[in-house]
Amino acid sequence: MKFTHLVFFFVLSVSLQAQSDIEKNLFELPDVIFTKIKTPDGYQSAYKLMIKQPLDHKNPSAGHFYQKVYFSHMDYSKPTAIITNGYQKNRNNITEVARLTNANQLNVEHRYFGESMPKEVDYTYLNFEQVTADLHRIRMLFDEIYQGKWISTGISKGGTTTIFYKYFYPDDVDVSIPYVAPLNYEYEEQRIYDFLDNIGTKECRNDLLVLQKELLKKSDEIIPLLKWYVKGRDLKFNYLSLEEAYEYAVLELPFSFWQYGKDCAVIPSSGDTEKQMNYLLDIVGLDFFSDRDMEAYGSHYYQSATQMGYYGYETEDFKGLLKYLPYEPHPHAAFVPNKMKVMWDGTITNKAAEWIAKNGNNMLYINGALDTWSATAVPPSKNVNSKWFFMKDKHHASARIKNMTDAERLTFVDALEKWLEIDIE
Repeated sequence: MKFTHLVFFFVLSVSLQAQSDIEKNLFELPDVIFTKIKTPDGYQSAYKLMIKQPLDHKNPSAGHFYQKVYFSHMDYSKPTAIITNGYQKNRNNITEVARLTNANQLNVEHRYFGESMPKEVDYTYLNFEQVTADLHRIRMLFDEIYQGKWISTGISKGGTTTIFYKYFYPDDVDVSIPYVAPLNYEYEEQRIYDFLDNIGTKECRNDLLVLQKELLKKSDEIIPLLKWYVKGRDLKFNYLSLEEAYEYAVLELPFSFWQYGKDCAVIPSSGDTEKQMNYLLDIVGLDFFSDRDMEAYGSHYYQSATQMGYYGYETEDFKGLLKYLPYEPHPHAAFVPNKMKVMWDGTITNKAAEWIAKNGNNMLYINGALDTWSATAVPPSKNVNSKWFFMKDKHHASARIKNMTDAERLTFVDALEKWLEIDIE
């Protein structure tokens, strides 16, 4: 019993000493406020950081904001993963990349989201140059603490941020892992349309089209029913009217269907209006087009309409069926805050695409072959030392390391071990 007590107190002493050391290091970082939070399993300690960032990294006098980062400390000898989220970050989850590599983790909330908002929102400073400069500054701050290998990784828009972080700061990390990450070339990406015209079987695509047409034909019958639905969910529609939101949801159906790999066998057939309506609400929903979500994702839409590119909805198959949306130009999915007038500029996006194809080494791209966003994924290039995984039958939410085949996982782990100079169990 005495021996057991001694072991317990020794482990506790080591843990408290590690916590004390990391907090001493955090105290010495400039412009960093930290608060201790619940420690994830397997880690020594964890903290919520608020890091003072300039709005304009080239002109600090323009003002500042505080950026939220969840920091989990494993060990000074381990790699460090910087998680490049594309949106707000509400909890300190440990990513599968950090688990796989036993890495320390910095889980970074994107500027202009969640708690990482300036007091006065000036969208002038919301661009890839500033976003990646935020990440670079965090990386340089923690360079004082960790001298080991570094990884960057993100999912979806966060994966796109990973790609641009590599483009602007190619030497910051040793490995970059973008998941299901689009790299769009245009404001209205034509490759999305090509993908939707060819994915799956002809029968499945036709079943979706038939359903869309029926939903539009029945709009006068369905929209009154939806008024009770939105009242129950306390949804407001001022940015878009409920009628416009309904037509957007119908047009969105194929994109969402394939993005999340839904089952062709359960697409409702003709006739049952209530079943068709409920199917639309299940696959797309109306929340996505409500004022609440417009506000929550306003910064995302601004980026999509100015630099990142996005997608629109073809209307040619619906002549005579749309009552509230235009046929030309195609309705677009980037709902810019306050309907402000913005200009699309694809210069940086296309430069990054060219650079990545020639210089984007040590990158591991994870995509789902069913995912609509795989249409605009970074295409494989023989000119770089990187790996691509287009996972069969996987979609936006299931294209993950844990779902790889044995062969895919072996290739993935071998590359990580080589580039990080570690052994992975």
